Amino acid sequence: MGGKVLTAMNVVGFDGCNQPKEALKLMLDGAKSKIEECGGTLVGGHTIETPEMLYGLSVTGIIEPDKIYKNNTLRIGDVIILTKPIGLGILTTALKADLIDASKIEEIATLMSQLNYKASCVMKNYDVSACTDVTGFGLLGHMLEMASDKFSIKVKKADVPIIDGALDMANMGIIPGGTHNNKSYIEDKVEFASEDAEDIILYDAQTSGGLLIAVSKADAPALLAELKQNGYENSAIIGEVFARDKKAISVI
Repeated sequence: MGGKVLTAMNVVGFDGCNQPKEALKLMLDGAKSKIEECGGTLVGGHTIETPEMLYGLSVTGIIEPDKIYKNNTLRIGDVIILTKPIGLGILTTALKADLIDASKIEEIATLMSQLNYKASCVMKNYDVSACTDVTGFGLLGHMLEMASDKFSIKVKKADVPIIDGALDMANMGIIPGGTHNNKSYIEDKVEFASEDAEDIILYDAQTSGGLLIAVSKADAPALLAELKQNGYENSAIIGEVFARDKKAISVI
């Protein structure tokens, strides 16, 4: 939304009975590196022993009130850029079932550990009207938030970046429950020019997905190029904003 991180505190639940202390150290070291990567300072935290491990951060930051990027302030004629490929929910479900190899595990871990920080900084240099991240509601769910009740978004299915192997897993039925829930919740608000079984990936619940950025057509090519230069190699223009039609989203 355009904010700047100042400080962060660890919130940790650790399974000390079944996990070595080295695992806790790795978690804390990894988090510290990400806090510092986006300009923040770790100022402490709270740790408890729990049978199921959990980790989060309590973050404090600042934002200029007149420079807040909201998720539903689109403009007709804007295009939508997605900064990371989708399919993380399906592939992490496949990981739990021991269906993917070490190289694919490394690939999805790298994607999930890539912050949206640089992308959020880059977009400030362009004519951006709205922004949101793609997480648990999936690509179409978060796009529905952007459309609100004022706009319609036309998505080019062929232009949506997808992680290699995700469609193969989906075709095998390796699909998380959250993805099915997303589809059930919003499918009546989405219109497909032609549907097939692989469309389920557009509803896939993501963990640490990318950003959806609404930007003017004139600025879109330059923004896209700069995103790719800053490590978001899979960034793509995937849709366009129109006046409200019968459906909030149409997939062509």
